Amino acid sequence: MKKSFFRIPLLLVTAVTAVCNAQVIGPRTLNMQQVVQLAQENSISAMSNRNSFAASYWSFRSYKAQLLPSLSLNASLVNFNRSLVQLQDYNTGAISYRANYNMNNDVSLNFRQNIPWTGGTVSLSTQLSRLDQYSPARLTTYYAQPVYLSYAQSLWGFNQFKWDKETEPKQYEIAKRQYIENMEQLSQNTVSLFWSCVSAEENYERAVKSFEEGKRLFEAGKTRFEMGTITRDQLMQIEVRVLNDSLTVSNSRVNLRTTMNRLCSYIGYQEDTELNLIIDYEIPDITLDYNDVLERALQNSSFRLRQEVQYTQADESVARAKANRGLSAQLNTRFGMSGSADRLGDSFVQLKDQEVIGIQLNIPILDWGQGRGRVRMAEAQAQTTRNQLEQSMIDYRQDLYTQVMQFNDQRSQCEIARRAADLADESYELALRNFGSGSMTMSQLDQLKDKRDQAVSSYLSKVASFWSYYFQIRRATLYDYNSGTDISAEFDKLVK
Repeated sequence: MKKSFFRIPLLLVTAVTAVCNAQVIGPRTLNMQQVVQLAQENSISAMSNRNSFAASYWSFRSYKAQLLPSLSLNASLVNFNRSLVQLQDYNTGAISYRANYNMNNDVSLNFRQNIPWTGGTVSLSTQLSRLDQYSPARLTTYYAQPVYLSYAQSLWGFNQFKWDKETEPKQYEIAKRQYIENMEQLSQNTVSLFWSCVSAEENYERAVKSFEEGKRLFEAGKTRFEMGTITRDQLMQIEVRVLNDSLTVSNSRVNLRTTMNRLCSYIGYQEDTELNLIIDYEIPDITLDYNDVLERALQNSSFRLRQEVQYTQADESVARAKANRGLSAQLNTRFGMSGSADRLGDSFVQLKDQEVIGIQLNIPILDWGQGRGRVRMAEAQAQTTRNQLEQSMIDYRQDLYTQVMQFNDQRSQCEIARRAADLADESYELALRNFGSGSMTMSQLDQLKDKRDQAVSSYLSKVASFWSYYFQIRRATLYDYNSGTDISAEFDKLVK
């Protein structure tokens, strides 16, 4: 195949801009890497990936905030109550209704800290209350707790903080790697659209070229018909080819416009933008080793981390079921100082000690095996999860092995397809000259044309598949084998 056939820059939609009513933006000259960069910056998928990572970032920030001290102000203000309340006489047991006419105000300041190692919560608080009694006599009472320390702890219970400490940091690391993987998937999709445009442009150019060749053949055929070297039926076959080529030009023009619109939309350009796509058919000489690819994939991708989290979550579900099946106990303690008086200042004088301690127990005596059943169910589900994870690891290795084989084989396929396209093009050019001399029939010429078109399309498809496999490997390993570096992202900028 002539080099000029594949080396010319592809000025997309030069023949179809008349169908656009919008104002046309100037031509943009882009190569494949620049198109990928535009998609990573401007596409809707890229924005969605950034938003998904931001959500994971703030989820992790919320988890870390649970481990830090918190300060809160609580107030219950202007609680006015004017109603009848039911009272029972202590001596006689008689029930009567008395008027209740008061207003209560309460404010407290609480400093709270979760204890991840035990699952308990410690808090340091201060509280002030005022009660205004309006009937039967006007009376104001203040109740103050200048400081009191509280601690709540589940005994033998399930400690969620312990398990979150195992999973939450890994979940955030998964979100980082998942973001890069999603961007690599975006790159793979962009490359697919890029080569679809290249293929559509090549089809359009071949259709135009074939149409022009057909018109010349028809003129030559009329001359040969007048000379008596071909029959009228053969001349009509040439005319039918010209008409079919005209239809092919029209269809390929529409397909080119549609394909180009799809690419422009994906990279954030207006649909009527002209693109001058610079094509380099040379592919890098890269040979992958499966063991190296597997090692990088397990080290860099989110797959292994995701499996570790799922293993931990399976164990967590079993631990939760076991903790909730039998005796549960809650320890509550409170120590501090308190005072009450008719005046605010006096409520802080002669404070009295305040000590509250208690243990709440819940002992299931007869639950018909529900607790044991929940444990067995959790254990069965955990084992199912482990089996599925083992199978997914086997499938993952096999898929990766297949990807490496496909990639390593694709370069040789590209070279073979290119040689076949060159030969098919040369054979067709030779057939055109032979047809003019009368040594080639129209049927034979059409067969060679079809073979030429198939060979060119096959070559384009092989090159497109090479880059698709390449970005697929990049996504699996988060490693750029062309530059020899790990693929990373500036995560700090994503959450600003």
